Amino acid sequence: MNKIFKVGLIGCGHISETYFRGHDYFNNFQIIKCADINQENANKCANTYDIQACSVEELLKDDEVEIILNLTIPRAHYEVAKKSLEHGKHVYSEKPMAVNFIEGEELLKLSKSKGLYIGNAPDTFLGGGIQKSIELINQNKIGNVRLGSAIFAYPGVQSYHPNPEPWFANNEGGPVMDMGPYYLTALVNLLGPAKSVHGISTKVFEKRVIGIGPKKDQEFNVECPTSYLVNLEFLNKTFIQITLSFDVVAHQRNHIELYGDKGSMIVPDPNMFGGSVFTCVDDYGTWEEHKTDESPLGKINITSQSERANESATNANYRGVGLSEMAYCIENGLKHRCSGELSLHILDIIKSTMKAADTQTPQEIKTTCTKANFFTLEEIQKILK
Repeated sequence: MNKIFKVGLIGCGHISETYFRGHDYFNNFQIIKCADINQENANKCANTYDIQACSVEELLKDDEVEIILNLTIPRAHYEVAKKSLEHGKHVYSEKPMAVNFIEGEELLKLSKSKGLYIGNAPDTFLGGGIQKSIELINQNKIGNVRLGSAIFAYPGVQSYHPNPEPWFANNEGGPVMDMGPYYLTALVNLLGPAKSVHGISTKVFEKRVIGIGPKKDQEFNVECPTSYLVNLEFLNKTFIQITLSFDVVAHQRNHIELYGDKGSMIVPDPNMFGGSVFTCVDDYGTWEEHKTDESPLGKINITSQSERANESATNANYRGVGLSEMAYCIENGLKHRCSGELSLHILDIIKSTMKAADTQTPQEIKTTCTKANFFTLEEIQKILK
C-alpha cells in the first residue's frame, strides 16, 4: 500500500478540474486544501470538491500539507514554487517551470539544497501514445532517427477562455511558452537532450477579440509573436522542424513525424495521453498501426466535447500521473520522470527558441538532462487504483 500524500492546491482555475479527476485513477495523493489569489475562486473550488479553502500563506504554513500543486498562471509559477520549497514542501507545477531561465535555475538549486522534489507538467509523455513511441524507438523499429517534423497550430485561446490576455503578453505569452512544453518534452524523451536552435517568428494579428465571459467582444492588444518556425538540433544529431502557431484556422498535418534510416513514425498528439502510433518500414508506404487504447494510460476516458479548441472530443486524459509518479518516488527515494532537470532543459529550449527568433541568431542550449526510462506496466500499476 502506497503512502497517500496530502496535497495543497494553489491556483483554482480551469485546469484544476483534471487534477481532482486524478483522485479516481491514482492511489497515492489527495488534494485536501486549496487557495487562490481570488478567495472567491478558492471558496468555489472548496465547495465543489468538498475540501477546505484557505489563504495562500495559510496553506504554505500548514504542516499537514506535504506537496504543493502549483496551478497558477505562468508568471506566478516561480514565486509560488519558491515559497513552497522555502516552507519545506515538495512542489509540482503546471508548465512551464518559470517564465525566465534564471528563475528556473534558482528553483532547481533550491530544491536540491533542501532535499525536496520539484516536478513539472507536462506529464502527457507518460501516456500510452508517447510511451509506445519510445518503446518502438528503443526496439529500433525505424532505425536511427535523424530527421523529423512537428506542428501545433490553431487559432488561439481567445474564443473559449474568458481571460486570454496572458497567452498574448510579452515574455509569458505565445505558442512556444504555452504549447511548446508538450512537444519539446515529448521530443526530448524520444530523442534525448537538445543542442541548438534556429528560429523565426511573426505576429499575424495586432489585436484579438474575447469570445466568451463578462469581457465578451472586447478587443485586446497582442504583445508577442504568435507564430514560430523552428529548426531544433539534438545532441544525437537529429534535426526536427517545428511549427508553433496561434494563427492557423485548421490544418491536416500529423502532430509529430520521425524519420529513421529504416523507416518512419507518426507520433500521436503530445498534448494527450493516448492515440495510435504508426510506423512504415517499406518503400510502398504501408503503415502499421500500434494501438494504445488498451494500455492503462491510453484508454479513452473523456467522451464529452472539450471546451478547449485544441483538444479532441474523445481522448485519454490522465493528467496528474506526473504528480502521482513523483509522490511514489518521494516515498521510495527514486528519481522521478517529470523532474526539475527535465523541466529546466525544456525551459532552456523555450527561451533559446524565442531568443533565436528575436535576434535571428542560432542559440546553443546551455543545459542537458537524462532521458527518462520507459514507463513500464509494472511501474504504472503500482500507482493506479
